[in-house]
Amino acid sequence: MMASKWIKPVLATALLTIGLAGCNTAESSSESKKAKPAKEESKVVNVYTARHYEADDQVYKNFTEETGIEVNVVKAEAEELIERLKREGESTNADLFITVDGGVLANAKNNDVLQPIESDAINENVPENLRDKENYWVGMSTRARVIVYAKDRVNPEDLSTYEDLTSDKWKGKVLARSSTSLYNQSLLASFIELNGEEKAEEWAEGIVNNFARQPDGGDRDQAKAIAAGTGDVGIMNTYYVGLMANSEDPEEKKVAENIGVFYPNQETNGTHVNVSGIGLTKHSKNKENALKLVEYMTDVEAQEYLSANNYEFPVNPEAQMPELLKSWGEFKMQELDFDTLGEHNAKAIEIFNKTGWK
Repeated sequence: MMASKWIKPVLATALLTIGLAGCNTAESSSESKKAKPAKEESKVVNVYTARHYEADDQVYKNFTEETGIEVNVVKAEAEELIERLKREGESTNADLFITVDGGVLANAKNNDVLQPIESDAINENVPENLRDKENYWVGMSTRARVIVYAKDRVNPEDLSTYEDLTSDKWKGKVLARSSTSLYNQSLLASFIELNGEEKAEEWAEGIVNNFARQPDGGDRDQAKAIAAGTGDVGIMNTYYVGLMANSEDPEEKKVAENIGVFYPNQETNGTHVNVSGIGLTKHSKNKENALKLVEYMTDVEAQEYLSANNYEFPVNPEAQMPELLKSWGEFKMQELDFDTLGEHNAKAIEIFNKTGWK
């Protein structure tokens, strides 16, 4: 591949179809064009995605340039796309479903809209722990949910675990986004799986008691609140730190310079990691092309590009990370079946409501 193809991502004008704008954490969506029906001797693959990143769009563009296979994209919230796949049934044009959460991927599998992915190349690209145990989906990237802290007020040696954030020393100093955030729901779901419901509830209650303010805004807003002195520590996804550090907004860059990244629970269960994944739709009409795209997106070059431009961790162990991610150090990740994030989602929401995490 020509190195010049891997440029900074541009708006998806190169994609031949862009549908609903949004993602499973986006606040809005709009439909412009629908995915194209399969052609005779098709040179097309239709993607339903809950990811809204320009880096993804650039990968699709490069795949088309290399293979001649058109990538048509419909973007919307994950739940909406799953319902659409169920409604369309055998008449769907979608070949791939992409989203950002292990529990949501399990939900798609359980709703019978996916089929197993059979590809030796993909299995070589993606380790077993980042694939569905029956290969109904495979990972394309991961992000860790970490503790971020004010470099000028917090000694990282005073940080240790998620549980320690409930101690008195962090009273009035903890920042986190709303309990409606899927990221927080999956974090708590992981605690339910690893530690049990009682311990998970104790943790949620302890965090609420230590809030610097009521949850407000997204992950970036927690970092900005730390920079403003509202709180000293926050719970945040790593890739947002990378995006802020490389933002065109001078304020975001300054915020990123003044916060540190800490991987909690390294001596216990490990840091919570969630996965973005790809599923092959049950009624794909362009299966061969779809598998080619998944192979392409999980191969080293595309993995390195996604990591360098969206600051997620690559799933392919051969792919190199950008220097910023390397600078945060190596870490141990939680070991659990991503299906459990979906299985415990309702209980996590119940605990949040019970403990007053708004």
